[in-house]
Amino acid sequence: MNNITNVEPLNNELPSDFSDRLGIYYTQKVTTKHKKESGQFFTPTSIARLLASYCDLAEKRIRILDPGCGTAILSCALIERIVDASNDIELIDLVAYETDPDLIPYSEKAFEYLKEWLLNKDIHLNYVLHLADFVLENSNVLKENISGNLFEEPWSVNPNFDIIISNPPYFKLSKDDKRTLVSQELVSGQPNIYSIFMGIAAKLLSNNGELIFITPRSFASGNYFKAFRELFFNTVQIEKIHLFNSRKDTFNRDNVLQETVIIKAVKEKIDPNKKVLVSSSASAKDIFTPIIKYFNSSELIDLNSKEKILHLPTSDKEECILNLVSNWDNFLTDFNINISTGPVVSFRALDFIQNNYENGIVFLSPLFWLHNVNKMILEWPKQLKDKGQYIRIESGSKSLLISNRNYIFLRRFSTKDDKSRLIAAPYFCNYVKSDYIGVENKLNYIYRKGGHLDRAEVVGLCALLNSELFDTYFQIFNGNVNVSATELREMRFPPLNIIQEIGNKIILSNDYSMINVNSIVNELFELEVLMYKYE
Repeated sequence: MNNITNVEPLNNELPSDFSDRLGIYYTQKVTTKHKKESGQFFTPTSIARLLASYCDLAEKRIRILDPGCGTAILSCALIERIVDASNDIELIDLVAYETDPDLIPYSEKAFEYLKEWLLNKDIHLNYVLHLADFVLENSNVLKENISGNLFEEPWSVNPNFDIIISNPPYFKLSKDDKRTLVSQELVSGQPNIYSIFMGIAAKLLSNNGELIFITPRSFASGNYFKAFRELFFNTVQIEKIHLFNSRKDTFNRDNVLQETVIIKAVKEKIDPNKKVLVSSSASAKDIFTPIIKYFNSSELIDLNSKEKILHLPTSDKEECILNLVSNWDNFLTDFNINISTGPVVSFRALDFIQNNYENGIVFLSPLFWLHNVNKMILEWPKQLKDKGQYIRIESGSKSLLISNRNYIFLRRFSTKDDKSRLIAAPYFCNYVKSDYIGVENKLNYIYRKGGHLDRAEVVGLCALLNSELFDTYFQIFNGNVNVSATELREMRFPPLNIIQEIGNKIILSNDYSMINVNSIVNELFELEVLMYKYE
């Protein structure tokens, strides 16, 4: 594994190109399983240089941290950028972490070549490469008034960093994982290790220090990242964000299907009026000719909100819709409307679920699954293998059932083939003759607590959720296939009378098609007129 003597630098080769070749050589030696378990998705050279281009520091001495270095391509690209941008740089102190012992020889070789390359420019590099877990070694910075312990003498006087750059590992951690236990300040629900890297790194920045990361965009919303957002967005100021619109091309060498973002943040006083650059590209091929927009920080994230959801509009249409929705004052709870997750967890309720109706033998209620729900249409019964369409009404199942009232069913997950994230169907209590109904756990259901949703409310709210307007709004802040109840509670809605007006128009037209739904919604909110203003 460690025999890399046949991989040597070429004449006048840039350190980043050499480290990239080392990474390619290494990935050919290990299994896909090993890379996945270690969260190893090496950064392509073009993307590494884009991250590096976000660095604006130019000092004589710079302290850099690369907390998950791999074959050191990010460190190399960053230092190349610093050297090109500044004639004053004299000394670079670099600390890097890597947990894979088989990778260490590759990292060492890249750093040694980088050091030699810099010496030819009269720039000195001090580097320390730790074979250790970055999270376990530095989680103490999450505690109040404690600094990191990253450097040996003579650097221990100031352990914080001017620049932290990383493509951290991406994988979920169990609740009893050591890294989860030492990072409770960043944990709400099941954590992903990349957000823990980001949170600790934010704490390790010096004043005016820069953090540059490429990660999944899932941290922008959702309950699992709530604690992370609370700490992160109150520690650093977002300055630049780049989104990749393709899920396939960013790390195509590793066949990664992931919506990714590059985020640059600075350790400085949080200013809600600071301009944030939001750019986007279709893929890695056009990253240096992106679409660029600027927003006030407060337009992207409300630091006074509970969830601190990060909105990332990348087009005129998305900006238009975000501005429209931002002017609405209502949440579902303002209408005494709640959202909950279906209580029937199928594998725990197998004794109660069945496929066939037994009239007069047992008491049955309908059981609604994700596949029963389509836009504005509830298809039941709809037989699929192991998806029984009925659930018994008996003492053991009563806690799993809900009263037969008017509801909106909303899928909790979308698939890669779904064109929309939000897929909802209306349900009316006269749909079946039963006192109770069952809702499977992969569905959310929307209801009026202690009351009744009238027909216009059900249709209007369902139409809004299914509309192109709301789907675009949702995708501005949601970067994964999950549709959580928490996110829906934080979404803004127009006044209830507007929702009822939409419902009544659809009911009177007797046309529940999405063409009609979008036509009514767009006309009501004058979306075509608003969009014209943004063109």
